[in-house]
Amino acid sequence: MILWHCRHAACTGLSKCEASLSPPAHLCHPSLARIPLRRMKSLRHRLEEQGLLEASPNTLPSRVGSKFFSGLTSGVTTEPLENIMDAEYVGAISIGTPPQQFLVLFDTGSSDLWVPSVDCSSPACVGHERFNPRLSATHQATGQPVSIQYGTGSMSGVLAYDTVRVGNIQISNQAISLSKKEPGSFLTHHAFDGILGLAFPSIASSGAVPVFDNMMSQGLVAEDLFSIYLSSKSRTGSFVMLGGMDSSCFSGRLRWIPLSAETYWQIAVDRIIMRGRVVACPRGCQAVVDSGTMLLAGPPRDVATIQRHIGVSEYPSGQYKVSCRAEKSLPDIIFVIRGTKFPVPAKTYIQQIYLGYCKSGFESITVPTELWILGQVFLRQYYSVFDRAHRRVGLAPAAQQC
Repeated sequence: MILWHCRHAACTGLSKCEASLSPPAHLCHPSLARIPLRRMKSLRHRLEEQGLLEASPNTLPSRVGSKFFSGLTSGVTTEPLENIMDAEYVGAISIGTPPQQFLVLFDTGSSDLWVPSVDCSSPACVGHERFNPRLSATHQATGQPVSIQYGTGSMSGVLAYDTVRVGNIQISNQAISLSKKEPGSFLTHHAFDGILGLAFPSIASSGAVPVFDNMMSQGLVAEDLFSIYLSSKSRTGSFVMLGGMDSSCFSGRLRWIPLSAETYWQIAVDRIIMRGRVVACPRGCQAVVDSGTMLLAGPPRDVATIQRHIGVSEYPSGQYKVSCRAEKSLPDIIFVIRGTKFPVPAKTYIQQIYLGYCKSGFESITVPTELWILGQVFLRQYYSVFDRAHRRVGLAPAAQQC
């Protein structure tokens, strides 16, 4: 684990001292903090050590579609993110007084903040940090039940309020869901403890005000926007910056795309092309920019067409496997958005899994409307800015190192 030295505590908002590295001068500001990443074994390595890696597609099923639309029917700080199993990025926050630390997934596809409670005895809770409200002087219990559904599982618990710290930003009276039950294998093998949602209040399962909305209303961020950089080269270097952006982390200029809905970060896509031909979304479609989804997900018919072009084979486990050598001959998949081409190269959408096997970075989802999910396979290529003030998303080619 690498943290800035103690003398930079005002910049990082962290109290532990593990290294003598100094943050870049232009990022050390009362409302702007660049926090280094914690380094730990990836989910891939942990499953491999336990002999569970090959079986993990079955034990950790993905149902991305169930995450979307279910909620509709029922200063600046930079937070480090870590690449887990080459597909998940997590960062540290703290809750309570004195602070209790947790690793959370920063998720632009949901709006709730939750962590496990000490009252949760599910296997997924036992193996993670659990919040103890009895140790926090600022804790306010409500007794209100909460249930949240995600693409790979769910949680149920109670709503509470407490002080939350993200980097050098401290939010008072923040709504927190404390899980008392995490059924199935959801989160059991993952490094992160909970989830911090960065989407809009309208889809908050608890009905409470999300973290970033409170940051804005309490005047804690310099701008009403946040940005995300996901490193594709290493497990370190990724971050989410709350209240600003870092222009050194992308090339060219940001392309601004207006939101088509203020629920998820939803935008309109013109079409999806490959080798100059339209392979999906021929008459335009909707897409959600989602840091909490690993892959590129879309309607079954469109994904099946793309899989045929890629040359994948479906296995009984439901995984789409392809030769790892294919990335050298396959073309880019190009998302055309407001007339601008956003290519995703084969080296990104062809992903190694184990024993020399690779899989496609595309997944089918079934939702009430035709929708694409632009997950981490897409976001590793593009620095992304989520602008609440102007209701838009900005995208620019990500720098190889930042």
